[in-house]
Amino acid sequence: MKNDTHYIPIGFGAGKAWKAGSNIVNAFVEPQWTVARKGDGLPQFTLFAGINVTFGK
Repeated sequence: MKNDTHYIPIGFGAGKAWKAGSNIVNAFVEPQWTVARKGDGLPQFTLFAGINVTFGK
């Protein structure tokens, strides 16, 4: 299905990485504003966030 929509976000985020025992944890948050979009129902603002865990031995 082709609906010919797109959007281009631009953002700036912050995060922190730390060691928890033998694991490394990385948490971040990035607000993103849409600088260009084509189509109905597309976001003007999004919030991208996540947590990554690297398990050690």
